[in-house]
Amino acid sequence: MTGCLIIHGYTGSPYEVGPLADYLREHTDWYVDVPTLPGHGSKLALENVSHKNWLSAAENSLKQLKEKTDTIYLIGFSMGGMIAAYLASKHNVNKLVLLAPSGKYLSFRQLTRDFKGVVTDGLKGKLKQNNLYLHYKRKWGTVPFKANIEFLKLVRFTRQYLNKVTSPVLIAHGQQDMMVPYKTGYYLDKEITSEQKEVVFFERSKHLICLGDDNTTLNRMVYEFLMGGKEKNAVR
Repeated sequence: MTGCLIIHGYTGSPYEVGPLADYLREHTDWYVDVPTLPGHGSKLALENVSHKNWLSAAENSLKQLKEKTDTIYLIGFSMGGMIAAYLASKHNVNKLVLLAPSGKYLSFRQLTRDFKGVVTDGLKGKLKQNNLYLHYKRKWGTVPFKANIEFLKLVRFTRQYLNKVTSPVLIAHGQQDMMVPYKTGYYLDKEITSEQKEVVFFERSKHLICLGDDNTTLNRMVYEFLMGGKEKNAVR
């Protein structure tokens, strides 16, 4: 049996990767697990959570999945991408998918551009129609400073394991990403030592790549990568 572990991003939840998880469940008979990291979910509680807690929880989910399945696929979004790469460096993983992995930090140029978009929609009375505003509204003022430090610690810690990843890997990044510079894809391509690597950029996508305009293409691409090019005609 095939198992697929999908890890969401910092301050996020399984919602961020929901469309991809649903697609894989619909088109395969795999066991698809999307756990919620400690302190995350619909209500954030990050005051007393460390980066070690996130790594440990994800690793425990992987170990449980390995007990149920004989083929393992790992998918990580944003911070979850760095966690997934770390786990792939330690465990036997058949394939790895990194979606907008946070190997680098904020893209301030794109952040400014998107902030202007939020302000413009606010002046037009269309703020409730701005997906970026709606998604991050609940997070503003609810993330303690200590949690941000733990996020940085996690990125720095997991970076040193990139050159130990040998699984085939697909890296996908949106060129309009306001949170993580899309050139991070080039950085990971250089650091990861896998013989089989593919880096794909989506012109219209921002950071929430699974929820963006290119998500239909992304879903299909991830599916075909994990299937190894087989049964492409089965995609509907």
